[in-house]
Amino acid sequence: MNLDIHYDPAADVLYCSFGPPQEAIGEEVGDGIVVRRNPTTNATVGFTVVDFSKRFAAYPARTVSIPLPLAAEAAT
Repeated sequence: MNLDIHYDPAADVLYCSFGPPQEAIGEEVGDGIVVRRNPTTNATVGFTVVDFSKRFAAYPARTVSIPLPLAAEAAT
């Protein structure tokens, strides 16, 4: 399974999907953090981070590991 990431700079939104795009229902789990779940299986299929650059502006331009308020499992 792939983690597909898309950043929309105009909207400042980061979209992450586990596997190919699919129908999902969004649930806001934190301020601007939305988990997308399959409506039939309730499996997590992705997440969205609103105001992405604002959240990470304080970090230098390098690879960092920052925990999100999100616990997710992805079956392979």
